[in-house]
Amino acid sequence: MPRRSSPASASDAEAMVSALLTASRLLVAVSARSLAAVEESLTLPQFRMLVVLDGRGPLSLSGLAAELEVQPSTAMRMIDRLVAAGTVARGVSAEDRRTSVISLTKEGRRIVREATDRRRQEIARIVEAMPPGQHRHLIDALQAFTEAGGEPAVVNGPQAHANW
Repeated sequence: MPRRSSPASASDAEAMVSALLTASRLLVAVSARSLAAVEESLTLPQFRMLVVLDGRGPLSLSGLAAELEVQPSTAMRMIDRLVAAGTVARGVSAEDRRTSVISLTKEGRRIVREATDRRRQEIARIVEAMPPGQHRHLIDALQAFTEAGGEPAVVNGPQAHANW
């Protein structure tokens, strides 16, 4: 028989949700600042598209829309703007010439790398300001949270910049 939540566990869950909402505001602010420092005309959703292309490689319109969880028409408008900005390019699929493929340009890769590096530096400064005894707890809690949400882990190394 399933156990019902006790009032204490319900208040713990609410406290966790509130803490995560606050932390997410901080992380969005860090992301926005790091992006603005590199390319102020790019929006966070456009940057997300660049990051997906950086991590997944060239994708079809429908594949890219699915990765971003948006309608293909929404993805197409974003692609049009990013092509005009010189950060993505449209090509033709080698397997099916009727299918276009969207890929990052050299400029798009530069933006992803520099914005991610800036974000990493700012997050490192925030972590350094935390009491050292809290670091392990934060790591464990965030790993459990991201695993529960199905988000792949960011790995350190050459591909570390490929993660949103």
